[in-house]
Amino acid sequence: MGKEIILEQILKTKVVAVLRVKEADKLKKIIDAIYNGGITAVEITMTVPNAIQLIEKMSGELDKNIVLGVGSVLNKSIAEDAIKAGAKYVVSPVLKNEIIETAHKFDVPAMPGCFTPTEIQKAYEYGADIIKVFPADVVGMAFFKAVLAPLPHLKLMPTGGVSLTNVGDWLNAGACAVGIGSALLDKKAITEENYSVLTQNAKTIIENIQKVKN
Repeated sequence: MGKEIILEQILKTKVVAVLRVKEADKLKKIIDAIYNGGITAVEITMTVPNAIQLIEKMSGELDKNIVLGVGSVLNKSIAEDAIKAGAKYVVSPVLKNEIIETAHKFDVPAMPGCFTPTEIQKAYEYGADIIKVFPADVVGMAFFKAVLAPLPHLKLMPTGGVSLTNVGDWLNAGACAVGIGSALLDKKAITEENYSVLTQNAKTIIENIQKVKN
């Protein structure tokens, strides 16, 4: 699965689930639950203990339709380790050309984190496939419309401030996809192992995306 195919799948489903969960033993059940709700792109962040090992483990256990990526990547060496472990795309909270170059060397999409129009355009010039606007809740949806007016070529994805019900609003503001974590991954439900709540949350997100598509 090359970069373009991976990117096409993410842009088709329009949502990336951001997993910062600490319960490594529950990770597969969590991913299966949101996949059952319709979310196919899942990002395990480097803030999860033993993230690289977990990516390698999950790569061999998850449904083949799940696109597993790595998040919170801060340098090229972490990016390379994660890709070799099985990550199919690389997400970072910051903009570093070395991370984008490493991802592309292995033919996977790169999604750096940016905050200002200058940073965002620079990421585009570096070859970023999707630009993660982070933290998006600080700038809001009006920022997306304002930036895309003079820069319509950009593919922007908000992370931070995305809820189960405002996904459609972000897409209408110009986002190509959304990154969602805490709103999707109900901590109480995970603690109680009530995974049906996560499946329902995922379904709610997908339903709101479908409304925009239609």
